[in-house]
Amino acid sequence: MISTVKIKGALRDGYRVDIQGAGHQLIIDQPENAGGKDKGPNPLAVFLYALAGCLGAISAIIAKQERIELRGVDIDIEGDIDKAFLMGKTEEGRAGFNEIRVSVNIDADMNAEEKQTFLERVDARCPISDNMMNNTKIVFDVK
Repeated sequence: MISTVKIKGALRDGYRVDIQGAGHQLIIDQPENAGGKDKGPNPLAVFLYALAGCLGAISAIIAKQERIELRGVDIDIEGDIDKAFLMGKTEEGRAGFNEIRVSVNIDADMNAEEKQTFLERVDARCPISDNMMNNTKIVFDVK
């Protein structure tokens, strides 16, 4: 079953982008030292937030489906990025993260192997992780 997720974004003052969708609002901005007003996280942070949120939500879904007593999941994520390309200072490299590292602490009555297998099932069903690992077609329509 295919469903469509819709959001709307609008560039406002400086680097501020107001995002609306699914009954929620989000402000994306840049820190003051990068010319923004620091009214919200920057897009890179939001990207990593989405991964952490998705891994957590899918963990809860799988735990419920498999009747696993999951007391919690702590997710630490860090990513390395060379900002020279996105800032237009070089044409070599890429704009995205070079590496993203995810550390997951699963609080459940499982041994290390069971936790690893659980995390692999979570990762396989996480749409954000899937979009990061696979090529997802982006279609632009300029008006």
